[in-house]
Amino acid sequence: MSEHLTPPTTKPHVPHFSSGPCAKRPGWSVSHLQNACVGRSHRSADGRAKLAEVIERSKKILGVPADYRLGIVPASDTGAVEMALWSLLGERPLDILAWESFGQEWVKDVVDELKLPDTRLLKAPYGSLPDLDQVDFSHDVVFLWNGTTSGVRVPDGNWIDDNRQGLTICDATSAVFAMNVPWQKLDVVTYSWQKVLGGEAQHGVIVLSPRAVERLESYQPAWPLPKLFRLTQKGKLIEGVFKGDTINTPSMLCVEDALDGLTWAESIGGLSGLINRSEANLAAIAKWVEQSNWADFLAEKSEIRSCTSICLKIVDSWFTSLSPEEQAKCASKVAKILEKQEVAYDIASYRAAPAGLRIWGGATVETTDIEALLPWLDWAYTTVKAELAAVV
Repeated sequence: MSEHLTPPTTKPHVPHFSSGPCAKRPGWSVSHLQNACVGRSHRSADGRAKLAEVIERSKKILGVPADYRLGIVPASDTGAVEMALWSLLGERPLDILAWESFGQEWVKDVVDELKLPDTRLLKAPYGSLPDLDQVDFSHDVVFLWNGTTSGVRVPDGNWIDDNRQGLTICDATSAVFAMNVPWQKLDVVTYSWQKVLGGEAQHGVIVLSPRAVERLESYQPAWPLPKLFRLTQKGKLIEGVFKGDTINTPSMLCVEDALDGLTWAESIGGLSGLINRSEANLAAIAKWVEQSNWADFLAEKSEIRSCTSICLKIVDSWFTSLSPEEQAKCASKVAKILEKQEVAYDIASYRAAPAGLRIWGGATVETTDIEALLPWLDWAYTTVKAELAAVV
């Protein structure tokens, strides 16, 4: 057997590289949830205090402006995004940006469900961004900060007009806590605990600027809103949502886990520490990609490469000569062989994305684990290529 088919000897200490739910923070164990307010009402003084603590500590770590509201809402980031779309859109024309799977889901919401007539779609294929200079900020604008299924992020907020007339609504679920988010450029930001902090799923967060609050209090959509989406009552913002009075019943175990993640974030230097860890993971993969003869980033330009959802494409000429179905089979086998070896779990590319691999590089992932994974990628690809080539 060729030495290239000999597996490496060192495995990642933690093989969890899923893009959501993501790896728990280093040193996590169930014992850290022992102070959870379980068996109690979330509206009790103790339960409400826990929820309010998540809100206040999140705002502090993220540097959310004092006049912005941050609230915990149902149904993860999806619920938070849909709450914003259904509650705020329709007052003025809309520009919506899409360059990966979840961006396309929001397009379906506004075109197929809300049926907003004056909607302009700015689209780009996997690996690139739409032309940001074409965005009209007299319109409302909906976009992702980071494309979880494409590994493409916006480079910064400089393209966003400070004097915008419309609202900017940003799905930032795989960006918050790992990238600098320019709050003053954004009117609505959504995310979930399950991404960069490795929290448990099903709870979302929505952050509103004063401009977004003004829209909520002055505009009534033409369609009915289900209870889970309602942020106003009798034309006024329901302030309790942003102080710990959640719309529906949250899991207090998940709340305790979120507090544990925030405590860990504070212990490593807050936002700057989180960003540094994520960027170090991207840098480790970038160094490996430079030497690779078969893998490259899906994101075409370095300035738009995600440091969290790091997506790789296979550029080996043998692979690119395969049919799309054969390419998908090959990439899937690479992911499966790594899982079988207990080296990497859940690193197959998203089902609608080009065939390849997706490695989560958020702050809860240790760079040493990324570095230990990379030789295994070479081994797995070489092994699968040899196996499939022999059958052709």
